[in-house]
Amino acid sequence: MERTDQHSGVPGIFTGKCGARQEANRMVFFPHRHLLGIKGLSHQDITLLLDKADEAVKISRQREKKTSTLRGLTQINLFFEASTRTQSSFELAGKRLGADVMNMSVGNSSVKKGETLIDTAMTLNAMRPDVLVVRHSSAGAAALLAQKVACSVVNAGDGQHEHPTQALLDALTIRRAKGELSGITVAICGDVLHSRVARSNIILLNQMGARVRVVAPATLLPSGIRDMSVEVFNDMKEGLKNADVVMMLRLQRERMSGSFVPSVREYFHYYGLDAEKLKAAKEDALVMHPGPMNRGVEIASEVADGPQSVIESQVEMGVAVRMAVMETLLVSQNQGERV
Repeated sequence: MERTDQHSGVPGIFTGKCGARQEANRMVFFPHRHLLGIKGLSHQDITLLLDKADEAVKISRQREKKTSTLRGLTQINLFFEASTRTQSSFELAGKRLGADVMNMSVGNSSVKKGETLIDTAMTLNAMRPDVLVVRHSSAGAAALLAQKVACSVVNAGDGQHEHPTQALLDALTIRRAKGELSGITVAICGDVLHSRVARSNIILLNQMGARVRVVAPATLLPSGIRDMSVEVFNDMKEGLKNADVVMMLRLQRERMSGSFVPSVREYFHYYGLDAEKLKAAKEDALVMHPGPMNRGVEIASEVADGPQSVIESQVEMGVAVRMAVMETLLVSQNQGERV
């Protein structure tokens, strides 16, 4: 059953209501100028963003979805990796808040002509945007840009490093369905090695008090995974036993140069989520996937489209979370000292 109550710690910035509770919450401060990763965010930071995203969900479900919260501010989406889903979500989030949104086409840009990332940063900085949303194949690219521009930077995915807004939207989806994050068991399954989604989720879930498992063949587990406060399983049914949430990961074959899996058929047999394997989890376990899905590879259609799936809800929560991030970084930029 979906949550309708609100946690404490979120001002009524989307609704415009200023009751005693909202006024008290205005004292909560987000001390970061950028969102480069989940690492470095406190429990309070994460809770604040999730609470604001809860408010943003209400806007997205209204007939009139546009607000003037970011009117007069400029958002540039700079995607060096193709991502229709994430880019569209960020674009819609900015527009619903009233920002002027520009999508920079890297395929036709000076980047393709040999311009360095720093040159690109200097050029964009001269345009005086208020926020830069960046996706890049290299880990640390967003952090590098943040050092070179005067505006806020949001990491929309950098190599195999982090994807903070995906972890936040996953957390929001879970919290609205389960009521809380603390104490629940989440099994993250599949291509953990190449997944920035897995890394960000592991950090966030641990920070919020969840129990985290990773389930994958040994060839798709990164070195040092056991140092990230997770339980590691190589067998799906063992890893899914009594799990509250089953989070599948896309098999990123485009990032694989060797024989990480014998074949797609064999991978699905052992690690693809089907109805039989799902029985090992709790009866009311949520099924999640960051998308895009490879049906018949990491997940069966009967499960992806089944009653336990919250995959469509994840997409909806993505817009709400990105609205919350934009508002948090931009509306109160001059409050206190930000890092």
